[in-house]
Amino acid sequence: MSDTTHNLDLPFIMPSQAQKHVTHNEALQKLDAIVQLSLNAVLAAPPATPQEGDCYAIAESATGVWTGRSGRIAVWQDGAWAYLDPRRGWRAWNAAVGRLLIHDGTIWQPLPLPDDATCQTLGIATSADSTNRLSVASPATLLNHAGGSHRLKINKSSSAETASLLFQSNWSGRAEMGLAGNDEFAIKVSDGTTWKTGLAISPAGLVRKPENPAFRAWRATATSTPASGAKTGFTQTTALAGTISLGAALSEGANLVVPATGLYLIFLQYVINTTTGYELSLLVNGVTEIAYGRGGNTGAIIQTGMLQALTALSAGDTLCLSHSGSAQFQHGPNRTQISGVML
Repeated sequence: MSDTTHNLDLPFIMPSQAQKHVTHNEALQKLDAIVQLSLNAVLAAPPATPQEGDCYAIAESATGVWTGRSGRIAVWQDGAWAYLDPRRGWRAWNAAVGRLLIHDGTIWQPLPLPDDATCQTLGIATSADSTNRLSVASPATLLNHAGGSHRLKINKSSSAETASLLFQSNWSGRAEMGLAGNDEFAIKVSDGTTWKTGLAISPAGLVRKPENPAFRAWRATATSTPASGAKTGFTQTTALAGTISLGAALSEGANLVVPATGLYLIFLQYVINTTTGYELSLLVNGVTEIAYGRGGNTGAIIQTGMLQALTALSAGDTLCLSHSGSAQFQHGPNRTQISGVML
């Protein structure tokens, strides 16, 4: 018969043994350390001033009086270190990091999650709640492939609901992408108060940019003969997308104000009743010519023409016409007008 128990190595009191209390107390001390095992920490070097009952898992490359005892448990009892040998399956609470450990027969490991774990909320380095049931506080989050691919799925119950990624600044929404209230994929941005859709793609694959300026401008239906050297503008505008406005007044009409910085495709259509010869330019800020046309004497024959320009414009730039020679223009929608779109 062995002198100790099989699992915990507790000493037996032997028949006719003297001072049985010594053996009994030794077993009690072992039980006191092992049962409800709680480790102060996992250390390689013993602490300088241990307290009665302090318990440590000895790490690799142990030093000091723990040299050669790596992997064992050290318990401070009655002014000296007592050593225990952990076995596979022992569990211990690591008070230094607030984590439950399990011994795999060689080293202590964090307690693994079960193969099929289900929980109502999970917070990683932060607190989860009934809405944000999974919450993660981390400098980065990695979702890696297992095999060749990886797909992140966001599902909604019906078309009228939302499935999206929301980007916030100090907990205030600033950008969102996904299916918001319909089945059209959209990218939206916000200044913290108003949301605007920058890009929308229909289920048929058609792409819209609702905020990209697209516009037309003209003068009220009439005819005029601008003086040679005059600069003229427009009196009527319509925004097909985004916004458009008129600025400073010119000799006839007003400057057209560019609403946003970008690359624009501009068309100038004109209709002339009579002319003895003319030159027509489309100017940016009243100075820079981006399109030019000219014509000779046509008498009473109505002449139409089209100027176009692909140009980079900045928000606040203005567009106007510059005239040379003599020509009578027809004004109004679908007569002399300017059309533009930001690409």
